[in-house]
Amino acid sequence: MQTSIPTMMTAIGIKAPGGPDMLIAEQRPVPVPGEGEILVKIAAAGVNRPDVMQRQGRYPPPAGVTDIPGLEIAGTVAACGAAVGRWKAGDVVTALVSGGGYAQYCVAHESHALPIPEGLTAVEAAAIPETFFTVWHNAFERGALKAGETLLVHGGSSGIGTAAIQLAKAYGARVVTTAGSPEKCDACRRLGADVAVNYKAEDFVAATKAATGGNGAELVLDMVGGDYIERNYEAAAVEGRIVQIAFQGTPRATVDFRRIMLKRLHHTGSTLRSRAVPDKGAIAQAVERNVWPLIASGKVRVVIDSTFAFLDAAKAHARMESSAHIGKIVLVW
Repeated sequence: MQTSIPTMMTAIGIKAPGGPDMLIAEQRPVPVPGEGEILVKIAAAGVNRPDVMQRQGRYPPPAGVTDIPGLEIAGTVAACGAAVGRWKAGDVVTALVSGGGYAQYCVAHESHALPIPEGLTAVEAAAIPETFFTVWHNAFERGALKAGETLLVHGGSSGIGTAAIQLAKAYGARVVTTAGSPEKCDACRRLGADVAVNYKAEDFVAATKAATGGNGAELVLDMVGGDYIERNYEAAAVEGRIVQIAFQGTPRATVDFRRIMLKRLHHTGSTLRSRAVPDKGAIAQAVERNVWPLIASGKVRVVIDSTFAFLDAAKAHARMESSAHIGKIVLVW
């Protein structure tokens, strides 16, 4: 099945670093898939914090990657490059991409695409890759979360947080999470969080210690940074692991590092966008093996906050920057 592919497409570009109004519709050439790549006609694309940071001029794309934002997509395979084995034109997929998702067409490496779990819409599927790949790799591969342990995850009502809460519970862990309002804390509890802490009114260190009989959390998944780093050390259990996945605050902090020695802590971290193709392919395989059955069975669900038309991408970014959302924001054609 070969679909008719135009030479030009509509994409959402960034006019200049700045606010949401810098996102503008442009005409761009349709990308051509290279060896091992597929061209996807996009139905929906997830909106993520890195997109906002790129628009602000704080997170440039890796060398050789398009300047069109967007890190996760769902749609139909329109064409295949050389040596593509798994996919053919007409297949419906969701994929992790390094950029280019805010467009009518986008290229993805074949190993970074997965079949959409049965019963999911394109909107739900587009909200999976960046979030669930990140959580699986950092909480379970790097963080080695095990049944019976306690996970402290910050930003529990975010896309990352809603995925982390559900996956941790599905694998038998206890979950303490932070969120910024009573409503968001309630949403986290509905997803399975054992303890939800309103960080604007409560001390998450004290709450974590109270929830664990004074032991602390075996794993901390942090996307805040700044002064949370030292507080994470305080909230962690002896031999605890802290995994850094972002710095929504600041990457700089003044920390008493004696806690690492006294509690024998492990502090690691990773980024996803700039990882090598084989690395991301391996994560995709692990997610398909370990997470896809949970989503297909309904044990883990994709939490959608809102959808916006692609041409209203500025409104989607404004929604994200308001921090009022619970779950994922998705663009649709």
